[in-house]
Amino acid sequence: MYRPQPHPTMIGTAWRGHHVVILRCNPYTNQFLGINTSLEAPVEPTHPTCTETLSRFLSIGYTMINTTMISQTEIQYVLIKK
Repeated sequence: MYRPQPHPTMIGTAWRGHHVVILRCNPYTNQFLGINTSLEAPVEPTHPTCTETLSRFLSIGYTMINTTMISQTEIQYVLIKK
């Protein structure tokens, strides 16, 4: 006889949180510098230019939630996808 678990396991459960992507760029040269993502975040291939990389992530449903100038030549964009 089947008895439900008091605390169901998470294995096989669909993702219900936010995916996070952090992009780093040089705003003066439009150069893409790097990317950090949450483990299962859907990503697009990056491009050497920052504007094209941002465009690709915005086109697949990411939303920009923060932008921070972290040095004289580096800006950080934080994107999330629900």
